[in-house]
Amino acid sequence: MAFFVRLCDSFGGEISCFQKGFFRNVVALAIALCVSVSRRRDEAPRAGAEGSGGKVLALLVMRSVFGTVGIFANFYALSKIHIGDAMTLNKTAPFFTVLFSWMFLGERIGAKGAAILAFAFCGAALVMKPGFGGADAFPAAAALVGGLGAGAAYACVHRLGTLRCPASRTVVFFSAFSCILSLPLAAATYSRMTLAQLFILLGAGAGAAIGQFGVTAAYRYSEPRSIAAFDYMNVIFTAMFGFFFFGQVPDMLSVAGFAVIFAAAMLSAAMKTKTAQGA
Repeated sequence: MAFFVRLCDSFGGEISCFQKGFFRNVVALAIALCVSVSRRRDEAPRAGAEGSGGKVLALLVMRSVFGTVGIFANFYALSKIHIGDAMTLNKTAPFFTVLFSWMFLGERIGAKGAAILAFAFCGAALVMKPGFGGADAFPAAAALVGGLGAGAAYACVHRLGTLRCPASRTVVFFSAFSCILSLPLAAATYSRMTLAQLFILLGAGAGAAIGQFGVTAAYRYSEPRSIAAFDYMNVIFTAMFGFFFFGQVPDMLSVAGFAVIFAAAMLSAAMKTKTAQGA
């Protein structure tokens, strides 16, 4: 998805993050609806589901608001800075998820978990460059906001999983909500697209839909802190795309930041494994 969003700028005029977000959401919604219909029987509400319909609806709305803000911020950053840097900052999301799950869902974080969170933010600061100086400061901050929005959204997804809300319903609601919210913003900032840009954004939407189902399933069936190491695989793919297709070579501070955030993710996963074995 990140690769296609950035590639779009190379085949025509600049397109706003809202317009990109709208087309991404339309495609994701179409795919999500098809999957939802095919899974309707398998994902029928089960007896004994926890929570009320009002609570589920509130969480779906919160997930959608945070997720949509995260998309806009991430798409803006992807068009302005190296896609490897943008996605690494966006991938602070798992740590924000742990933080929000502790703050609002009452899940334990512990001293080691807090230390890992602080370690991860040190890595993010290296990617953003200490002092937030230079022309890339605002896009880098936007990428971090994208990670915060995604992290808050995933905390809601995790809670929806405990309430046994079907995954397809979560993805459909989010995609539809994002379409409605992004439509007036996309109309206000609309720029004519080339045919190539249209097909590229269709590819971005397809990649986003596949990713959404994967990450929704992950946060439904596992605690947030155990997913970080796997979630960071897309940073590797995105950085590779940036290098091979756009000639983007990260500087040494960014490389150091990558290493710190990856290490934090691995430590988080190792801590989870050790806790599970002890239990």
